[in-house]
Amino acid sequence: MTTVRMTRREFGISVGASLAAVTLSGACGAAGIANDGRLTARPRKGITTSASGEHPLGLGGRRDAILQIPSKASGPLPLLVLFHGAGGSGANMLHRLGTAPDEAGVAVLSPDSRGSTWDAIRGTFDADVAFVNQALERVFATVAVDPARITLGGFSDGATYALSLGLINGDWCPRILACSAGFIVERTAHGKPKIFMSHGTADEILPIDRCGRPIAAALKKQGYDVTFREFNGGHEVPPDVAREAMRWVAAR
Repeated sequence: MTTVRMTRREFGISVGASLAAVTLSGACGAAGIANDGRLTARPRKGITTSASGEHPLGLGGRRDAILQIPSKASGPLPLLVLFHGAGGSGANMLHRLGTAPDEAGVAVLSPDSRGSTWDAIRGTFDADVAFVNQALERVFATVAVDPARITLGGFSDGATYALSLGLINGDWCPRILACSAGFIVERTAHGKPKIFMSHGTADEILPIDRCGRPIAAALKKQGYDVTFREFNGGHEVPPDVAREAMRWVAAR
């Protein structure tokens, strides 16, 4: 695979018969423990939710993961695995969504990337996949999760990561949430997950005409069920979009 080097402002996605295959500053097939992007953790049967509130999982030292359980948790819960943007953290990403997950009754796992952004954005799937898998194992051991309502989601670089990882794991993860995504890192896709995308029409970081719109069009052409929500705004997740997205994540 050809490696393409460019800034986020310069990034454009080519729309054709197949989805764009783009990586940044790295080589495909580099040595790693999870370079195909496949997650192996799975929800467990017979689990009673023992976790509550918001707390770190204590897995990654300074760079960890936060689990947030809705205040009115009952029955198997929808789970959102939420990826932050470049230079961010799981805590910052939770703050960006505000009370929307709790209002919708969504459990959220919000991990920190091992570096300044997610592994495949700069090279290949590797340490971040392993850490997310470890965090999911912990969540599935303590939270009753509805397998039909698992979503990989994120914002900016996190949205790119969610789209990429979600398509790879779409045979068991049925939903993808991508807010202001930049591109897709192509690997072998599995299943046909449903996809909710949002993008600001005035986004100057990842322009909608070069990112959001062509990505959505390419996915639809590939037969994916895509909900594309444009809004008047920039590189952000407005409160009304966050609430709409969380309702979509929680829907049965």
